[in-house]
Amino acid sequence: MTIHSEHPFAPADRDKDAFRRLRGRLPSPVTVVATGTGRGRAGLTVSSLLLVDGDPPRIEVFVDPDSELGESLEVGARAAASVLQAGDAFLAEVFAGLAPAPGGMFTVGTWVDSDWGPRLDDRSWCGFTVDEISELGWSLRVTGTVRTVAVEAATGAAHARGRFHDLG
Repeated sequence: MTIHSEHPFAPADRDKDAFRRLRGRLPSPVTVVATGTGRGRAGLTVSSLLLVDGDPPRIEVFVDPDSELGESLEVGARAAASVLQAGDAFLAEVFAGLAPAPGGMFTVGTWVDSDWGPRLDDRSWCGFTVDEISELGWSLRVTGTVRTVAVEAATGAAHARGRFHDLG
C-alpha cells in the first residue's frame, strides 16, 4: 500500500473548472455569517465577503441560495459575521457542511447570542441589517448596513488553494 500526499478523490488540475482554479489562487477571508435565535439559528462559512467603508459602512456577502443561511436571510433580517482565525479550520469545515457536528453546528466553538444573531466569542465581528438580496451567478448577493463592529487582537485567517492560512 502506498500513501500519497494528495487527496485520493480530488480531480487532477486539468479536469477542474478553470474559473474555480483561478478563484482558488486568490486568498479569501474566512468568516462565519449567522442569523436567528435558538433552534432557528443558521450559519455558513463565507469567504466571498466584502466590507465597504462609508457612512454608513456596508457589507456584501455571497451565499449559497440552498443553504440554511440563504433560506433564512430576508430584507430587514439581522446577521453577524465573525472573523475566523488560526485554529478555526475545523469550525470552518463544519459550517461549510464538510465536517460532522453531532448535536448541531453551533456546538462547535463558543457562541454568544447578540442582538444581531449568533457570533463567535473572542473573535472580531460585525452585526448588520440586510438591505437587499439579489441573485448573482449561482449565489445570493446579500447587501447590508453594518450597525456594530468589534475588533479583537488576533488577526484573521485566509483560504487559498484548499488550505487555511494564518494571517497573524
